[in-house]
Amino acid sequence: MNAKNSNHIVETEGLNRSLKNRHIQMIAIGGAIGVGLFYGAAGAIHSAGPSIIFAYLAVGVAIYLIMRALGEMAVEEPVSGSYVTYAGRYISPFAGFYLGWTALLTMAAGGAAEYAAIGHYIQFWLPDFPVWVSALFVLCLVILINVATVKAYGEIEFWLSLIKVVAIIGMIILGGAMLLFGIGNSGDAVGFSNLTNNGGLFPMGISGWILSLVLVAFAFGGVEMVGIAAAETGDVKKTIPQAINGVFWRILIFYVGAITIMVSLFDWESIGANGSPFVTVFSKMGIPGAASIINLVILSAAVSALNSGIYSATRVLYSLSLQGKAPHFISKLNKSKVPFISLFIVIASQLTGVLMNYIMPASAFSVFSTIVVVGLVSNWLAILFSQLKFRRIKIANGEVDKLSYKMPFWPYSSYFAIVFMISIIVIMAFLPFTRVALYVAPVWTIILFIAYKLSNNRMKESENVQEKLAQ
Repeated sequence: MNAKNSNHIVETEGLNRSLKNRHIQMIAIGGAIGVGLFYGAAGAIHSAGPSIIFAYLAVGVAIYLIMRALGEMAVEEPVSGSYVTYAGRYISPFAGFYLGWTALLTMAAGGAAEYAAIGHYIQFWLPDFPVWVSALFVLCLVILINVATVKAYGEIEFWLSLIKVVAIIGMIILGGAMLLFGIGNSGDAVGFSNLTNNGGLFPMGISGWILSLVLVAFAFGGVEMVGIAAAETGDVKKTIPQAINGVFWRILIFYVGAITIMVSLFDWESIGANGSPFVTVFSKMGIPGAASIINLVILSAAVSALNSGIYSATRVLYSLSLQGKAPHFISKLNKSKVPFISLFIVIASQLTGVLMNYIMPASAFSVFSTIVVVGLVSNWLAILFSQLKFRRIKIANGEVDKLSYKMPFWPYSSYFAIVFMISIIVIMAFLPFTRVALYVAPVWTIILFIAYKLSNNRMKESENVQEKLAQ
């Protein structure tokens, strides 16, 4: 048995394979459609105007290529660490170590952003209610969901994600009816004049559109969870391709469709002035209690995104432990086959997000969402570089024809997506509110490199001691 096959077995043993295609799709949708659409869409629209539609399309194409690259590897090697394991295997051991621990940082930062949104929307009903108290309550709820069996988790996540999917579809259908037929607007069709009335399609110019790509990228975070869930999926060769294709089209339709409705119904500068753009749209349609309904949907969206994120980070940490890149005791499973120690370490990182919402409730969302973008782009680039090496190994071994879910237009599609993601990082340097994340990244990398070296030294010392005892 070669090392690679041995690793494959070790990294998948113990976990239940009870997730179905509908679970996998909703886990990815749940992770990707969170407050980035319901809460952060207004900021993206204000940065680019109606041209934000094309920004979502452009990022969506790049994300699809990344998902296909991940899918090619996940179908052949379905491991709990997913892109973290692939990076350690096909780029370098440090790359896997870096991505694994960065996943925890990204999850903590993403959690802080989600908790901030939750707290602000709770204040719709309870204006003086502290943001951090809402965050702590939701964290306790998510803990209960994640300590259950993976099948129970999949079911809960399915229904949480379905709530926001139904809300988005409802907005697209009702908004489209108002645009085309005037339903809900006294029979007067709104039309699409708002797309060009106030400064045209590109009111902020091409530069505004380019800068908006960073905000749009944040909204797509979470799609990579498809790969992580592969280790707990039954029929991988069938389920993963179906899930990736389904998730891409659903997310693209939801995002592009919802954003198109928003910027068509209203002057783009007015969107989000009175809370979530979704509240504005449903209120215009004359739906009673629209604000309360959408606030409930947004809360379920945030809980769903947190739920998916904690699931993802828990499995990544579990995989790091199995690979010797985190303490071995972290890989212990409970009776439900859930890596419970890994889960509680992730929960501890989430408490940091709750604390940040106590310290800086007003700015937590914007600060931590930018840190998340750096983490996401790192993940996506690692997936692409790993797949390049993975495919070249398959070509060298004469095994490329055996791949059942190939990356289309390889290698040019991979190169395109890599250049696109590097461009996102470059764009961040030009935005004052995202530049801080680029300052954090090098410091974090140095810290992890030192930790990696220390960890390796301890492992070598332990191996030497064991060899001497065996003699």
